[in-house]
Order: sequence, then structure tokens, then C-alpha cells
Amino acid sequence: MTKGLPEPARRWLEHSITSGTPLWRSVELDMRGDIKLGMQWQPFRARQILSPGEGFIWAARSRLFGLPITGFDRFSAGQGQMRWKLLNIIPVLSASGADVARSAAGRLAAESVLLPTAFQTAGWSPGSDKDVVTMSRVINGAEEKVNLRLTAQGQLAEVWMMRWGNPGGEKPGRYPFGVAIMEEKEFSGITLPSVLRAGWWWGTPNQGDGEFFHARITGALFR
Repeated sequence: MTKGLPEPARRWLEHSITSGTPLWRSVELDMRGDIKLGMQWQPFRARQILSPGEGFIWAARSRLFGLPITGFDRFSAGQGQMRWKLLNIIPVLSASGADVARSAAGRLAAESVLLPTAFQTAGWSPGSDKDVVTMSRVINGAEEKVNLRLTAQGQLAEVWMMRWGNPGGEKPGRYPFGVAIMEEKEFSGITLPSVLRAGWWWGTPNQGDGEFFHARITGALFR
């Protein structure tokens, strides 16, 4: 199944996928955690449908100014969209367009590690050292390259890439983005990152300020 892949990729996949598990193409994830809205961290609960070859939708509930905020981020058919409302009535964020789509495409590439069974739709090449492998996906006509760092046992420890965005109001462009994985959990024969934190300016002195997402995955349904 993994013959011909760089050794770190084989190590990860053989650790993550129990023998005999179907090569699922999509997953529905339940998660909870804390998300940074403005300068404040707020708890959230979310459900995400992810298909590395097609797109994702992440729908969540949180609070802003002490009031409930609901909405979604999505990428599908080459289009990115963000829609969030306060009290389910008042629009607080509505975004789409080329920059949103490019950022969402990078997110899709990075989050494809949440479905290891979709590895055959990606390209793989050796990374910067013996524990790193680079995964590439062509999304919307652009190549997205994601670096994966593995432990000696094959656990996924870190993911990072140059992702399109405008963190902190910067001019739209590619900036360092990454995810650290603190725990993993098996769901139906597939071992996934289960506790993680993510943010911009990964690997720089500003990484702490750039973090905006802390999550625990509590459920996974594969299709």
C-alpha cells in the first residue's frame, strides 16, 4: 500500500492505518476547544466535513462579546467562503473571493492529515531530515506543499507550510503557518491527531502571538 513512498510517509501511514481499514475518502469530525477572536480566547464546538480531494466545511458555535456567534468556513468547487453571525442574525463576518479561496486551499491541504487514508491523492517527497516528509496537493491549479514531522514511532508531531493569507492585516501572500500535535487517538482503525494547536508565524519569534486555534477532536465518522 505504501511501497515507493519516502520512509517517513510509510512510517506515519503504517502507524496511523490499521491493516484492513478501508481507504476512506472523507471524514466527519466533532471537536471542541478555544479559538482566538480578536484578542480574546473563546470556547467553541464544531463539526467539520473534510474530503481532501474536494473540500471542507467547518461549522462552529462560540461567543463574542458574551453573545453566541455561529457560522462556517468552507472550500468547495474552487471557492472559499466565511459566514458568521451574532445571535444568528447580525452578520459579523462575510468573506469570499480569490484570497479567501487561496487561504482555504492551503487549509485543505494541511488538514488532509486528518484523513491519512486519502494519502494516494497526494504527492510525496523527502523532507529536510530523516523525520520529515513533504506532501503536495494541487488545489485550484496551485501546488500546496505541507511538511510533516514524525516521531520515531510514526506519530505525527508537527505540520507546517507557507500558506496564503493576511495574518495581522499583512498584505495577502504566503506566510508560515503550522500545527503542533500533542495527542492522538484511534477512531475506527485510524489514528488521528486528537489534541492540537495551530497558528500563523510558525517557527518565528511571533509564533505565540500568531496562535489562534486550540482543539480536541472528540469523534470521527469515515466515509
